Amino acid sequence: MNKKFWHGKRVFLTGHTGFKGGWLSIWLSRMGAIVSGYSLDAPTTPNIFSEARIKECISQHTTGDVRNIPNLLVAIRNANPDIVFHLAAQSLVRYSYVEPVETYEINVMGTVNLLEACRKFPNIGAVVNVTSDKCYANTEQDHAYSEHEILGGYDPYSSSKACSELITSAYRNSFLSTGSTFLASARAGNVIGGGDWAVDRLIPDFFRAVDQNKILEIRSPNAIRPWQHVLEPLAGYLILAEKLYKEGGMYADAWNFGPEEVDTKSVEWVVQYLSEKVPNSKWVILNNKFQSHEAKLLKLNNCKAKNHLGWMPRWNIETALDKTIEWHKEYKNNSNMLDQTLNQISQYEDFNS
Repeated sequence: MNKKFWHGKRVFLTGHTGFKGGWLSIWLSRMGAIVSGYSLDAPTTPNIFSEARIKECISQHTTGDVRNIPNLLVAIRNANPDIVFHLAAQSLVRYSYVEPVETYEINVMGTVNLLEACRKFPNIGAVVNVTSDKCYANTEQDHAYSEHEILGGYDPYSSSKACSELITSAYRNSFLSTGSTFLASARAGNVIGGGDWAVDRLIPDFFRAVDQNKILEIRSPNAIRPWQHVLEPLAGYLILAEKLYKEGGMYADAWNFGPEEVDTKSVEWVVQYLSEKVPNSKWVILNNKFQSHEAKLLKLNNCKAKNHLGWMPRWNIETALDKTIEWHKEYKNNSNMLDQTLNQISQYEDFNS
Protein backbone atom coordinates (compact mmCIF):
# COMPACT_ATOMS: atom_id res chain seq x y z
CA MET A 1 0.00 0.00 0.00
CA ASN A 2 1.31 3.41 -1.00
CA LYS A 3 0.61 5.71 1.94
CA LYS A 4 1.83 8.76 0.01
CA PHE A 5 -0.93 8.23 -2.55
CA TRP A 6 -3.58 9.10 0.06
CA HIS A 7 -2.06 12.37 1.20
CA GLY A 8 -4.43 15.15 0.14
CA LYS A 9 -6.93 12.80 -1.53
CA ARG A 10 -10.56 13.77 -0.92
CA VAL A 11 -12.40 10.64 0.27
CA PHE A 12 -16.15 10.24 0.77
CA LEU A 13 -17.01 7.42 3.14
CA THR A 14 -20.49 6.13 3.96
CA GLY A 15 -20.91 4.26 7.22
CA HIS A 16 -18.04 6.03 8.97
CA THR A 17 -19.73 5.78 12.39
CA GLY A 18 -19.71 1.96 12.23
CA PHE A 19 -17.01 -0.48 13.30
CA LYS A 20 -15.28 -1.02 9.96
CA GLY A 21 -15.92 2.53 8.75
CA GLY A 22 -14.49 3.93 11.97
CA TRP A 23 -11.19 2.10 11.57
CA LEU A 24 -11.01 3.15 7.90
CA SER A 25 -11.68 6.80 8.78
CA ILE A 26 -8.79 6.82 11.26
CA TRP A 27 -6.42 5.09 8.84
CA LEU A 28 -7.23 7.44 5.98
CA SER A 29 -6.84 10.47 8.23
CA ARG A 30 -3.50 9.15 9.48
CA MET A 31 -2.24 9.02 5.89
CA GLY A 32 -3.31 12.61 5.22
CA ALA A 33 -6.56 12.04 3.34
CA ILE A 34 -9.35 14.62 3.56
CA VAL A 35 -12.20 12.44 4.82
CA SER A 36 -15.90 13.30 4.58
CA GLY A 37 -18.20 10.87 6.36
CA TYR A 38 -21.91 10.29 5.72
CA SER A 39 -23.76 7.96 8.08
CA LEU A 40 -26.53 7.45 10.56
CA ASP A 41 -25.64 7.90 14.21
CA ALA A 42 -23.47 5.13 15.64
CA PRO A 43 -25.64 2.03 16.06
CA THR A 44 -24.52 1.10 19.58
CA THR A 45 -23.51 2.64 22.89
CA PRO A 46 -20.57 2.53 23.39
CA ASN A 47 -19.18 2.78 19.85
CA ILE A 48 -15.82 3.30 18.18
CA PHE A 49 -16.88 6.62 16.65
CA SER A 50 -17.19 8.19 20.11
CA GLU A 51 -14.59 6.20 22.01
CA ALA A 52 -11.84 6.82 19.42
CA ARG A 53 -12.94 10.45 18.83
CA ILE A 54 -13.24 9.91 15.10
CA LYS A 55 -15.11 13.17 14.56
CA GLU A 56 -11.85 14.96 15.44
CA CYS A 57 -9.98 13.02 12.73
CA ILE A 58 -12.15 13.79 9.73
CA SER A 59 -12.86 16.95 7.81
CA GLN A 60 -16.63 16.62 7.49
CA HIS A 61 -19.16 14.60 9.48
CA THR A 62 -22.68 14.45 8.04
CA THR A 63 -25.50 12.59 9.72
CA GLY A 64 -27.49 11.12 6.87
CA ASP A 65 -29.30 8.08 5.52
CA VAL A 66 -28.29 6.41 2.24
CA ARG A 67 -32.00 5.91 1.57
CA ASN A 68 -32.32 9.70 1.20
CA ILE A 69 -30.82 10.44 -2.22
CA PRO A 70 -31.28 14.27 -2.14
CA ASN A 71 -29.28 14.50 1.10
CA LEU A 72 -26.71 12.06 -0.25
CA LEU A 73 -26.25 14.16 -3.39
CA VAL A 74 -25.69 17.31 -1.33
CA ALA A 75 -23.12 15.58 0.87
CA ILE A 76 -21.17 14.23 -2.10
CA ARG A 77 -21.27 17.59 -3.85
CA ASN A 78 -19.91 19.30 -0.73
CA ALA A 79 -17.16 16.71 -0.32
CA ASN A 80 -16.13 16.82 -4.01
CA PRO A 81 -14.37 13.46 -3.59
CA ASP A 82 -11.67 11.79 -5.60
CA ILE A 83 -12.56 8.38 -4.15
CA VAL A 84 -15.72 6.90 -2.57
CA PHE A 85 -16.02 3.97 -0.17
CA HIS A 86 -19.54 2.65 0.44
CA LEU A 87 -19.72 0.83 3.79
CA ALA A 88 -23.13 1.93 5.09
CA ALA A 89 -25.27 -1.18 5.56
CA GLN A 90 -27.58 -3.22 7.74
CA SER A 91 -24.92 -5.81 8.56
CA LEU A 92 -26.53 -8.40 10.83
CA VAL A 93 -27.96 -11.73 9.65
CA ARG A 94 -30.32 -12.32 12.57
CA TYR A 95 -31.63 -8.74 12.51
CA SER A 96 -32.49 -9.22 8.84
CA TYR A 97 -35.02 -11.88 9.85
CA VAL A 98 -36.68 -9.33 12.16
CA GLU A 99 -36.52 -6.37 9.75
CA PRO A 100 -36.23 -7.73 6.19
CA VAL A 101 -37.75 -4.65 4.53
CA GLU A 102 -35.33 -2.31 6.28
CA THR A 103 -32.45 -4.62 5.37
CA TYR A 104 -33.34 -4.52 1.66
CA GLU A 105 -34.04 -0.78 1.71
CA ILE A 106 -30.59 -0.02 3.14
CA ASN A 107 -28.49 -2.66 1.40
CA VAL A 108 -30.19 -2.64 -2.00
CA MET A 109 -31.64 0.84 -2.53
CA GLY A 110 -28.82 2.36 -0.51
CA THR A 111 -26.39 0.93 -3.07
CA VAL A 112 -28.54 2.18 -5.96
CA ASN A 113 -28.68 5.66 -4.45
CA LEU A 114 -24.95 5.81 -3.82
CA LEU A 115 -24.03 4.68 -7.33
CA GLU A 116 -26.66 6.91 -8.92
CA ALA A 117 -25.20 9.85 -7.02
CA CYS A 118 -21.62 8.97 -7.97
CA ARG A 119 -22.33 8.86 -11.69
CA LYS A 120 -23.48 12.49 -11.53
CA PHE A 121 -19.99 13.59 -10.46
CA PRO A 122 -17.43 12.67 -13.17
CA ASN A 123 -14.54 13.94 -11.04
CA ILE A 124 -14.86 10.85 -8.84
CA GLY A 125 -12.08 8.50 -9.96
CA ALA A 126 -12.83 5.35 -7.97
CA VAL A 127 -15.76 3.82 -6.09
CA VAL A 128 -15.44 0.73 -3.87
CA ASN A 129 -18.69 -0.90 -2.79
CA VAL A 130 -18.13 -3.08 0.28
CA THR A 131 -20.51 -6.05 0.29
CA SER A 132 -19.95 -9.35 2.13
CA ASP A 133 -18.55 -12.87 1.94
CA LYS A 134 -22.15 -14.02 2.46
CA CYS A 135 -23.15 -12.87 -1.05
CA TYR A 136 -22.38 -16.32 -2.50
CA ALA A 137 -24.91 -19.11 -3.02
CA ASN A 138 -23.44 -21.09 -0.16
CA THR A 139 -23.87 -24.87 -0.52
CA GLU A 140 -21.89 -25.38 2.74
CA GLN A 141 -19.42 -27.74 1.12
CA ASP A 142 -15.72 -27.69 1.99
CA HIS A 143 -15.06 -25.22 -0.76
CA ALA A 144 -13.54 -21.72 -0.81
CA TYR A 145 -15.64 -19.39 -2.96
CA SER A 146 -14.02 -17.47 -5.80
CA GLU A 147 -15.25 -14.22 -7.32
CA HIS A 148 -16.67 -15.86 -10.46
CA GLU A 149 -19.06 -18.14 -8.57
CA ILE A 150 -22.84 -17.89 -8.29
CA LEU A 151 -24.33 -15.23 -6.03
CA GLY A 152 -27.22 -15.99 -3.71
CA GLY A 153 -28.38 -15.86 -0.11
CA TYR A 154 -30.64 -17.91 2.14
CA ASP A 155 -31.47 -15.11 4.59
CA PRO A 156 -32.49 -11.50 3.80
CA TYR A 157 -29.09 -10.10 4.76
CA SER A 158 -27.10 -12.45 2.52
CA SER A 159 -29.60 -12.02 -0.28
CA SER A 160 -29.44 -8.24 0.00
CA LYS A 161 -25.66 -8.33 -0.33
CA ALA A 162 -25.91 -10.52 -3.42
CA CYS A 163 -28.35 -7.93 -4.80
CA SER A 164 -25.83 -5.18 -4.02
CA GLU A 165 -23.25 -7.08 -6.04
CA LEU A 166 -25.63 -7.42 -9.00
CA ILE A 167 -26.42 -3.70 -8.82
CA THR A 168 -22.71 -2.92 -8.81
CA SER A 169 -22.18 -5.04 -11.91
CA ALA A 170 -25.15 -3.44 -13.70
CA TYR A 171 -24.02 0.12 -12.93
CA ARG A 172 -20.46 -0.71 -13.97
CA ASN A 173 -21.63 -2.17 -17.29
CA SER A 174 -24.32 0.41 -18.01
CA PHE A 175 -22.89 3.70 -16.78
CA LEU A 176 -19.35 3.47 -15.41
CA SER A 177 -17.39 1.51 -18.00
CA THR A 178 -16.39 4.22 -20.47
CA GLY A 179 -16.02 7.37 -18.37
CA SER A 180 -13.51 8.48 -15.75
CA THR A 181 -15.14 6.74 -12.75
CA PHE A 182 -14.23 3.12 -12.06
CA LEU A 183 -16.29 0.85 -9.81
CA ALA A 184 -15.35 -2.31 -7.89
CA SER A 185 -16.90 -4.42 -5.14
CA ALA A 186 -15.12 -5.94 -2.14
CA ARG A 187 -16.15 -9.09 -0.25
CA ALA A 188 -14.51 -9.59 3.14
CA GLY A 189 -14.57 -12.36 5.69
CA ASN A 190 -15.79 -12.14 9.30
CA VAL A 191 -13.97 -9.09 10.60
CA ILE A 192 -12.95 -8.78 14.23
CA GLY A 193 -11.11 -6.15 16.23
CA GLY A 194 -11.42 -3.59 18.97
CA GLY A 195 -14.34 -1.20 18.95
CA ASP A 196 -17.06 -3.57 17.75
CA TRP A 197 -20.07 -3.56 20.09
CA ALA A 198 -22.66 -4.94 17.65
CA VAL A 199 -25.30 -7.34 18.92
CA ASP A 200 -25.35 -10.97 17.78
CA ARG A 201 -21.66 -11.00 16.88
CA LEU A 202 -19.42 -13.52 18.58
CA ILE A 203 -16.52 -11.32 19.73
CA PRO A 204 -18.63 -8.41 21.07
CA ASP A 205 -20.95 -10.93 22.76
CA PHE A 206 -17.94 -12.57 24.40
CA PHE A 207 -16.61 -9.34 25.88
CA ARG A 208 -20.09 -8.21 26.96
CA ALA A 209 -20.50 -11.45 28.87
CA VAL A 210 -17.11 -11.01 30.56
CA ASP A 211 -17.76 -7.37 31.47
CA GLN A 212 -21.20 -8.21 32.89
CA ASN A 213 -20.01 -11.40 34.62
CA LYS A 214 -22.44 -13.49 32.59
CA ILE A 215 -22.21 -16.83 30.82
CA LEU A 216 -21.86 -16.55 27.05
CA GLU A 217 -24.32 -18.76 25.19
CA ILE A 218 -22.92 -20.20 21.94
CA ARG A 219 -25.52 -21.01 19.27
CA SER A 220 -23.42 -22.75 16.62
CA PRO A 221 -20.11 -24.02 18.03
CA ASN A 222 -19.22 -25.95 14.87
CA ALA A 223 -19.90 -23.10 12.44
CA ILE A 224 -16.72 -22.30 10.50
CA ARG A 225 -15.96 -18.74 9.39
CA PRO A 226 -13.12 -16.87 7.63
CA TRP A 227 -12.06 -14.76 10.65
CA GLN A 228 -9.72 -11.81 10.06
CA HIS A 229 -8.70 -8.61 11.80
CA VAL A 230 -10.53 -5.57 10.49
CA LEU A 231 -7.29 -4.06 9.18
CA GLU A 232 -6.84 -6.94 6.72
CA PRO A 233 -9.78 -6.16 4.40
CA LEU A 234 -9.34 -2.41 4.93
CA ALA A 235 -5.82 -2.71 3.54
CA GLY A 236 -7.34 -4.51 0.57
CA TYR A 237 -9.92 -1.77 0.02
CA LEU A 238 -7.20 0.88 0.08
CA ILE A 239 -4.99 -0.97 -2.40
CA LEU A 240 -7.99 -1.64 -4.66
CA ALA A 241 -9.11 2.00 -4.61
CA GLU A 242 -5.61 3.20 -5.51
CA LYS A 243 -5.41 0.72 -8.41
CA LEU A 244 -8.85 1.81 -9.66
CA TYR A 245 -7.93 5.47 -9.43
CA LYS A 246 -4.55 5.17 -11.14
CA GLU A 247 -5.04 2.31 -13.61
CA GLY A 248 -8.78 2.04 -14.09
CA GLY A 249 -10.77 -0.62 -15.84
CA MET A 250 -8.70 -3.76 -15.32
CA TYR A 251 -9.41 -3.50 -11.58
CA ALA A 252 -13.11 -2.67 -11.95
CA ASP A 253 -14.36 -6.04 -10.77
CA ALA A 254 -15.33 -8.06 -7.67
CA TRP A 255 -12.60 -8.94 -5.14
CA ASN A 256 -12.40 -11.31 -2.16
CA PHE A 257 -10.39 -10.28 0.90
CA GLY A 258 -10.27 -13.28 3.20
CA PRO A 259 -7.76 -15.00 5.47
CA GLU A 260 -5.59 -17.96 4.61
CA GLU A 261 -7.47 -21.25 4.90
CA VAL A 262 -5.54 -22.23 8.06
CA ASP A 263 -7.18 -19.26 9.83
CA THR A 264 -10.70 -20.35 8.94
CA LYS A 265 -11.79 -21.68 12.33
CA SER A 266 -14.91 -22.82 14.17
CA VAL A 267 -16.84 -20.68 16.62
CA GLU A 268 -15.88 -23.05 19.44
CA TRP A 269 -12.16 -22.75 18.55
CA VAL A 270 -12.37 -18.95 18.73
CA VAL A 271 -14.23 -18.92 22.05
CA GLN A 272 -11.82 -21.46 23.55
CA TYR A 273 -8.83 -19.32 22.49
CA LEU A 274 -10.38 -16.18 23.97
CA SER A 275 -11.29 -17.98 27.19
CA GLU A 276 -7.71 -19.08 27.71
CA LYS A 277 -6.53 -15.48 27.38
CA VAL A 278 -9.27 -13.52 29.17
CA PRO A 279 -9.86 -14.05 32.91
CA ASN A 280 -13.34 -14.75 34.29
CA SER A 281 -14.82 -15.80 30.95
CA LYS A 282 -17.56 -18.43 31.02
CA TRP A 283 -19.46 -19.99 28.15
CA VAL A 284 -21.89 -22.75 27.36
CA ILE A 285 -23.25 -24.31 24.17
CA LEU A 286 -26.90 -23.41 23.73
CA ASN A 287 -29.19 -26.24 22.64
CA ASN A 288 -31.79 -24.35 20.61
CA LYS A 289 -33.43 -26.23 17.77
CA PHE A 290 -35.57 -23.27 16.70
CA GLN A 291 -32.96 -20.64 15.89
CA SER A 292 -32.91 -18.84 12.53
CA HIS A 293 -30.91 -20.45 9.74
CA GLU A 294 -27.26 -19.43 9.50
CA ALA A 295 -24.64 -21.05 7.28
CA LYS A 296 -22.41 -23.54 9.10
CA LEU A 297 -19.45 -23.37 6.69
CA LEU A 298 -18.04 -20.45 4.72
CA LYS A 299 -14.61 -20.04 3.16
CA LEU A 300 -13.20 -17.42 0.77
CA ASN A 301 -10.62 -17.89 -1.96
CA ASN A 302 -8.23 -14.91 -1.75
CA CYS A 303 -5.94 -15.83 -4.66
CA LYS A 304 -7.18 -13.12 -7.01
CA ALA A 305 -6.37 -10.29 -4.58
CA LYS A 306 -2.99 -11.79 -3.79
CA ASN A 307 -2.03 -12.35 -7.42
CA HIS A 308 -3.39 -9.17 -9.00
CA LEU A 309 -3.41 -6.56 -6.22
CA GLY A 310 -0.35 -7.66 -4.29
CA TRP A 311 -2.47 -7.79 -1.14
CA MET A 312 -1.56 -10.39 1.48
CA PRO A 313 -3.01 -11.25 4.91
CA ARG A 314 -0.53 -10.20 7.57
CA TRP A 315 -2.00 -11.16 10.95
CA ASN A 316 -3.05 -14.77 11.56
CA ILE A 317 -6.11 -15.61 13.63
CA GLU A 318 -4.15 -15.77 16.90
CA THR A 319 -2.65 -12.31 16.35
CA ALA A 320 -6.02 -10.89 15.32
CA LEU A 321 -7.61 -12.17 18.52
CA ASP A 322 -4.67 -10.97 20.64
CA LYS A 323 -4.97 -7.46 19.17
CA THR A 324 -8.72 -7.49 19.86
CA ILE A 325 -8.12 -8.52 23.48
CA GLU A 326 -5.47 -5.81 23.81
CA TRP A 327 -7.79 -3.09 22.45
CA HIS A 328 -10.61 -4.09 24.81
CA LYS A 329 -8.23 -4.20 27.80
CA GLU A 330 -7.03 -0.67 27.03
CA TYR A 331 -10.63 0.49 26.69
CA LYS A 332 -11.48 -0.96 30.12
CA ASN A 333 -8.43 0.84 31.53
CA ASN A 334 -9.79 4.19 30.22
CA SER A 335 -6.89 4.61 27.81
CA ASN A 336 -6.87 7.01 24.88
CA MET A 337 -8.56 4.80 22.31
CA LEU A 338 -7.65 6.97 19.33
CA ASP A 339 -3.99 6.51 20.26
CA GLN A 340 -4.55 2.78 20.80
CA THR A 341 -6.21 2.42 17.40
CA LEU A 342 -3.46 4.40 15.69
CA ASN A 343 -0.86 2.26 17.46
CA GLN A 344 -2.40 -0.96 16.14
CA ILE A 345 -2.59 0.50 12.63
CA SER A 346 1.12 1.34 12.88
CA GLN A 347 1.90 -2.19 14.10
CA TYR A 348 -0.03 -3.64 11.17
CA GLU A 349 1.76 -1.42 8.63
CA ASP A 350 5.17 -2.39 10.04
CA PHE A 351 4.44 -6.12 10.33
CA ASN A 352 6.85 -8.15 8.14
CA SER A 353 7.91 -4.95 6.38
